Order: sequence, then C-alpha cells, then structure tokens
Amino acid sequence: MSQVSTSSSSDVTEKPAGIGQPLGAGAVTALVGFTSSFAVVLSGLRAVGASPAQAASGLLVLCFTQGIGILLLSFRYRIPITLAWSTPGAALLVSTGLVAGGWPGAVAAFAVTGVLIFVTGLWQRLGSLVAAIPVPIAQAMLAGVLVPLCLAPVQALRTSPAVVVPVIVVWLVLQRYAPKWAVLVAFATAAVGTGIDIVVADRHLDLSAMIPTVELTAPQWHWQAIIGIAVPLYIVTMASQNIPGVAVMRSFDYQVPWRPAMLVTGIGTVLGAPAGGHAINLAAISAALAAAPSASPDPKRRWIAAATAGASYLVLGLASAALVTLIAAAPAGTLETVAGLALLATLAASLSAALTDPGDRLAALVTFLVAASGTTLLGIGGAFWALLAGLIVRRILPAQK
Repeated sequence: MSQVSTSSSSDVTEKPAGIGQPLGAGAVTALVGFTSSFAVVLSGLRAVGASPAQAASGLLVLCFTQGIGILLLSFRYRIPITLAWSTPGAALLVSTGLVAGGWPGAVAAFAVTGVLIFVTGLWQRLGSLVAAIPVPIAQAMLAGVLVPLCLAPVQALRTSPAVVVPVIVVWLVLQRYAPKWAVLVAFATAAVGTGIDIVVADRHLDLSAMIPTVELTAPQWHWQAIIGIAVPLYIVTMASQNIPGVAVMRSFDYQVPWRPAMLVTGIGTVLGAPAGGHAINLAAISAALAAAPSASPDPKRRWIAAATAGASYLVLGLASAALVTLIAAAPAGTLETVAGLALLATLAASLSAALTDPGDRLAALVTFLVAASGTTLLGIGGAFWALLAGLIVRRILPAQK
C-alpha cells in the first residue's frame, strides 16, 4: 500500500514556508528521541548479556538503521515518517535478563523479531492477530516489564546517593518547567556527577573505547530465547509502537504506507541484529515533533523535518561508544536511574490503560503481576507467561462490570 494523504490546502499559509523550520524540527526530533531513551536501550542490551562494546555497537546500529529507514521512507513518500528503536522492547529485555544461548541467543531472537515484522508487512492477518490482543492485556504486560527499571532510581539511592539525588532533583524540576528536556538534562547531570566521581576516585577512562565500532555476533538458535524474547518483543513493538505510530500520523492527516514501513523496519531489524540492534519501528510519541504544524506550516514540506531527523540519527550514532565508555565508569545505578526516570510516564500511561476497563481489570492485574515478577519457566522469560496468563484468565472468568 502506498496511499499518501496530506492536510488540505487551506492549512497552508499564503507565504511560502522557509526550510529552517523543518530542519530545526527534524534535529530536535532526533535529539529528543535519542536522549530520552538511549539509557533504556543500553540497560536492555546489557541485561541480556551484551558486553559494553556490544551494547555500544547495538546503539550505533539502531541509530543507523532507523536513520537510513527514515531517509528512504520520507524521500519516497514525501510525508514525515519517522522511525525509532523499540523503547518498550528494550525495557522488556531488562525484565527478561539472560536467556538460553546468552548474548548470541538474544541476537538470534532479535533477528526473528525482524522477520516477524517483515512478514507483518506481507501478511495482513498477522498484524490483525496482534491488534486483536486486548489493549488492557498488552498494556499490563508492558507495565509489568517496566516496573524493575522504574524502581531503579529508588534502589540506586542506597548505592550512589551523591550522584543519583541530584539527577532525580533536576529531573523533577524540569518535569515542572520543561518536561521535554527533563531526561536530557538529567543525563547531563549524571554525566557531570560521573566526571566528578572519576576525578575524585582517580579512575582511568579508556579513550580508545570511545571510537565507534561494530561488534558482530553470530546468532545461536534456542527455542527458549525465541519464545521468551522474540514473541513478546514483536508483540510489544507492534502494540506499543507501530499501531500507535499510525494513529499519531493519522491525527495529522497523514496515512502511513503500512506495508513499506513494515518491510523497511523488518529488514532493518534483521540486518541490525548481528550488530546488537534489538528492533526498530514506527515512532509514536516523537512522531508528532516532525508531523505537527510546528515542524512547518506547510504539510507538504514536513517530510523535510523527518529526513533531517534521519540524517541526525546517523550523526548521533557516532556518539554511542563515548556514551557507553562514560556510563561504564559511572557509579553503580547511574544508568538505571536515568532509564527509570525516562520510563515513568510510560509506566503511568500503561497502568492507566490496563486498568481502565472494569471487565478486563482482573485479567490485566494477573498479567501485570506475572510480568513484574520476572519469573522464568522452562527458560522462557516472564513477559510471555504474563501474556499467556492474562489471556487465559480473561477467557475463563466472565467479564466483571
């Protein structure tokens, strides 16, 4: 499908819009998308067994695959299509932890996730099956996997209060006055605190490790990793990113070319998997930054903002190794604190969506508890069992109004 629609010509001002506005909006889109959740990505990759170098490689390849994907789609369809890495998927990896096969097993699961996304573009029925999962169940699973990360700031207060307390205070203040920049400034505060700690402790930074490199890993196929990572990663990426991403674009009178978008993100995920990229998808929340009138008063020129975001991701990817090197030298809990603060709003939204419908509330609660427990059975992570348990409870128990 390649349908494209834009806002009516009545929305376009008589004065031609300059190029500076969409260029600026695109740069902001990439900067916000990167800084708001890169800590979550690094936490997720490290949790499933990646070394610091492999995690840096994963962040690099995610930036490159989504940046190239944005450029391809925005130039081809002339609409502001933006992509992102799967932040909920990265949070899922944190709750899953090590799987059968370790890091190579996780890499294989990433590749399977990409294949599933690719097949979704070819076979509409698969996307319909994901969309048929009740929203409260899907959101409860997401909320459950977010809990361990969102608890990290509290837990880090015991181990590194001198660094963590200023980070939390700065984040809270910025949430009041400039929420868009709260996570970015919180990370900057963490970086300053880490720098002071490095100087005081007289620790050495490996400057050679700051050079961006790609670390390839041969996948090892284990059914436990595929079921425990690939299946829930695919579901959470579709339900929390791709489907909402289409809705966000529709709210600005753009129709996403569904099949090409799924094919591009599926191929990008498969190609990025050996280098550590877990999944890329349609942007959801950050999509509005490039698609809204603030990107350009002319809807037909907002694709420039998306293309700029794609190019900006290519540049930001080069900073991945430096970030990982700095984080590796940070006091315990620093990265997890930034990641947890970045996900608090997502956790609140997921809990609200999970518990809104009284008829599904009990099933959603069971899903949430199983996912939050982090229980692993038969080598399969808790997210899969949470989804299964919620669907079973919903099937057995009558709806409670």
